[in-house]
Amino acid sequence: MESINRSTFFNNTNASIPEDKSIVGNIPATFGALILSIVFLLGVPGNLFIIWSILARARKRSVTTLLILNLAFADGFLMCLTIFFIIYLAQKKWIFGAVMCKLLFYLCNTNMYASIMIIMLMSLHRFVAVVYPGYLRPCTRRRTVLLLLGGLWIAVFLLALPALIFRAEQKETNYNGKDRIVCATHHSQSRHAVFQYTLETTVGFLVPYAVIVISYVCILRRLRETKFKRRIRSENLIQAIIVTFCIFWLPYHFINIFQVIAAITPEGSPVKNKLDKIWQSGRTVTSALAFISSCANPVLYTFAGRSYIKADGLAFMARLFEGTVLDSNSRRIDTLSPSTTDSPLALGRRKNTGL
Repeated sequence: MESINRSTFFNNTNASIPEDKSIVGNIPATFGALILSIVFLLGVPGNLFIIWSILARARKRSVTTLLILNLAFADGFLMCLTIFFIIYLAQKKWIFGAVMCKLLFYLCNTNMYASIMIIMLMSLHRFVAVVYPGYLRPCTRRRTVLLLLGGLWIAVFLLALPALIFRAEQKETNYNGKDRIVCATHHSQSRHAVFQYTLETTVGFLVPYAVIVISYVCILRRLRETKFKRRIRSENLIQAIIVTFCIFWLPYHFINIFQVIAAITPEGSPVKNKLDKIWQSGRTVTSALAFISSCANPVLYTFAGRSYIKADGLAFMARLFEGTVLDSNSRRIDTLSPSTTDSPLALGRRKNTGL
């Protein structure tokens, strides 16, 4: 069976083309290469621009800005790796060796966990700032934040280990009868596949996404209770973040669930055959959507900060992020400039305006 990390679509089958069951030997290879090329062209410069904006142009850095920086590093690094997969699809065989086979797909899986967990921390930080502002200062001390981020990255690298263990070079025969090397996942036992897939879907989506949704529901309820004049725009942004995340990841993990059920279904069962067809035919599209998510954030930030472009030029992204700095000494929202209170990332109360 194939791995379910976001890069699985490089090796999955296309059930409609039985002549060549490998993804690198049929039409989806062209589709995958096209998607990756677009992702590379948008994601690399986009995430590098975010990193540059924060490190070189932002005059103030909040906890949210630090989290955005970590997310941009994770996504930008993944985008740089796409060149290997584009070559893989173009060559229709794996040419980078056994070590790179394990390492590259392991890093892809690491990015998946890192992205969702960083977004979860962002939502929790906003939740504390809006709902329990009195606890914000103890939770956002520099040492506390750095320890939390360090623990997050350690957890991410550990959670992605199944992708490193089960990924390896394999020899297969294509439709011409010629042997070639592919980089694929192999589980010697069904329970190994069930463990890997369930871990990824549960820890990599269901639990953190539940935290995100609950946090934002509480934020929206609190904002509606205040006289925060810009709450409608803030609510719309929060809803857009949640919906966008669902669009990219929910179909992907539905396919994962189908694959888990197929793995525990007895061989030869009509149900198993049907489930196998579903996840095999849907894996390419859903994996491509998941991969695109790593280049989506720069686009979202650009859209959110478009009102700053005319006044600040290339520094517009930095001005947007500066709107996330928490002013714990502010007691009146009127003391802030219109651009700060209107910042899409400024979701605070009157005493704590902006995250």
